[in-house]
Amino acid sequence: MSVYPWCLGTLAGFFLQVATADDALPDPLFQSDDVLNVRISAPMATLISERPDEDELPARFHFTASDGSTVELDIEIRTRGRFRRRNDVCRFPPLRLNFKTSTVKNTVFHEQDKLKLVTHCHASSHYEQALLREYIAYRILNVLTDTSYKVRLMHITYVDTEGKYSDVAQHGFVIEHKDRFSKRIGASALDIPQTSVRVLDPKYTNLTSVYQFMIGNTDFSPIRAAPGESCCHNGELYGSEGEVLAVPYDFDQSGLVDAPHSNPNARFKLRSVRERLYRGRCVNNEYLPATLAHIISRRDEVFAVLNELPLVSKSSLKVMNMYLNQFYDVIASERKVNKQLVKACI
Repeated sequence: MSVYPWCLGTLAGFFLQVATADDALPDPLFQSDDVLNVRISAPMATLISERPDEDELPARFHFTASDGSTVELDIEIRTRGRFRRRNDVCRFPPLRLNFKTSTVKNTVFHEQDKLKLVTHCHASSHYEQALLREYIAYRILNVLTDTSYKVRLMHITYVDTEGKYSDVAQHGFVIEHKDRFSKRIGASALDIPQTSVRVLDPKYTNLTSVYQFMIGNTDFSPIRAAPGESCCHNGELYGSEGEVLAVPYDFDQSGLVDAPHSNPNARFKLRSVRERLYRGRCVNNEYLPATLAHIISRRDEVFAVLNELPLVSKSSLKVMNMYLNQFYDVIASERKVNKQLVKACI
């Protein structure tokens, strides 16, 4: 820790509010990091070919409970998303699972209603590793702040009830629903088209901006969304007592994930998604020393997330370790921080 004297002095107490923002436990589904074994029986042929994003289709959801018994639930299912729902991007679309809350009582899915399911996009080891790396990206943000979406990894067998496709077994993960997240952090979700930097909580915004730089992500905006969408781009707003948080999600376009379908945003003139570009706000530069000190203090926990998942291949692990070490090398140097963050802010 002594190699970072220029920023450590401001650490104490600074991130107490952010790090302990949720004084309630996550729902049972997100209290464990164990992989949940699941089977989804649904009209997969229709979901894959027609990709309905409004009409929900009937499905059966089977999972193995902690006591080894099999639980079966009637659910509804549809596709979701924008980019990854496109046929030319993902052969297998992302899904939304709609549970009946009356049927999930006293199960690990207690209190769950609608859940986003991040799927494998294509059935290949390359895409599976990308999915696992995106899951890890969420887990790293969980290490840095509890004010972040919890995720749960699953091993899923998809059964096509229309009989057109053979069973497919792949990994996927569900994301904490915004209503449950809102209750956990004690702040209301805001359904507005855009906001401004001046109303965003500066400490939290600076933390998430540096996190996006950490994972090499430029595919986000904490203040605007696409036309017709609620704010913000790959982020959702929550507010309480005049304090607004832009909580990020969707990291497949980041350098840490480096998904096969990812491409750098042309407006930034980056050679690849692995090239970092800081998109933090200059008005929040005064919070950088404490932000970096906080991230430095969590370094061991960050790398532990990488190493605790046996499903990650040796090559993925090597690449992620190298990529994150490069980030920590940057924030260990006052000169590099000044060049790549302070002077690169927007």
